[in-house]
Amino acid sequence: MDELKSLAVFAAVVRQGSMSAAARRLGLSASAVSQQVRALEQLHGVTLLHRSTRKLTLSDAGARVYAECAQMVDAAERAQRQLRTTRDEPTGELRLAAPIGFGPYMATALTPLLAAHPALSLRLLVDDAMIDLIDARIDLAIRVGRLPDSHWVAQRLCAMRLELCAAPGYLARHGEPRTPEELPGHHWLSQSGTATAARGLQLRRADGETRELHLTPRIASNNQLLLQQMCTAGLGIALIGSIDAHGDVAAGRLARVLPEWQLPAFDVWALTPQRDAQPAKVRHARAVLGDFLRALPGTEP
Repeated sequence: MDELKSLAVFAAVVRQGSMSAAARRLGLSASAVSQQVRALEQLHGVTLLHRSTRKLTLSDAGARVYAECAQMVDAAERAQRQLRTTRDEPTGELRLAAPIGFGPYMATALTPLLAAHPALSLRLLVDDAMIDLIDARIDLAIRVGRLPDSHWVAQRLCAMRLELCAAPGYLARHGEPRTPEELPGHHWLSQSGTATAARGLQLRRADGETRELHLTPRIASNNQLLLQQMCTAGLGIALIGSIDAHGDVAAGRLARVLPEWQLPAFDVWALTPQRDAQPAKVRHARAVLGDFLRALPGTEP
C-alpha cells in the first residue's frame, strides 16, 4: 500500500511539473514528496526522474512507469467520484423486500423517487417469508410486527392495526356479531403462520375490557391479499390491515365488525443490513417510504 502511495506521488510530480507544485497539490512538504519518489527509485533500482536545479525530466523508465501510474490515478479518481455519487445521489440498483400486501404501496411511494433520479433502478421482492438481507443482497426491507433478535438495523416507520371486516352481503345472510362471544359462530378467514393465529384474537375496548378468542378458521391462507379478496366476496369475517381495509370500507365492499373493539397495533419497520455509510439510494428510499406510509389512512405515527 505504501508503494501505491509513492506511485501516486510520482504521478503527481510529473503532472504538476515540479516537486513543490506536487507538494502543494497533495498537501505535503516538498521534502516528503522528494523522499517518496527517491524511495520508489531505490526500491526498484531504477531512475525515474532526472533532476537539475532548474527542472525535472523523465527517464525512459520513468516515462513508461508514468503511463501506468496515470491510469492508476485516473481509476482511483473515478472510484472516488463514484463513492461521492453513491453517497450523495440515489444511483444504481435499489433492492427492496416487502410483504406481499405492501408491494403496491412500495411501488406507488417510490415512483416519484425513480422519476427524479434516472440513474436509480429498482428490484422489488415481495414475499411474506423472512428474506435474509445478506443472502438476497437486500438494501432495505419492510417488516411488520415484532422483530426477532438480529443484527439488522431497524427504524420504525409507523404503526397499523388489524380490523375485523366482513362483506355487507355476508352480514346480511349470517347476522352481524354484537359481542366477541358471537365470533366463533361465524365463518373465520385466517392468515396462517402469524402471531395472531398462534396467540389467538386479542380484543380491547376503550373502557379497558379485554377478550381473547381462539377461532377455528374455515379458510386459512398464508396470503393476506387472497384472504381480503375472499372476505370481500362474502365468505366470512377476516382480519384486514387498516391501510388495506380503508378503501374497501369506504367503497362499501367491506364493513367493520365490532368496531368498538380494537386489536393491538403493529409497528412497521425499515430494516437495513448496516447502520453506517448507507448509500443515498437507501436513505432516500427509507425517507419517502416513511412519509408515504404515515400519510395513508389507517396508519398511526
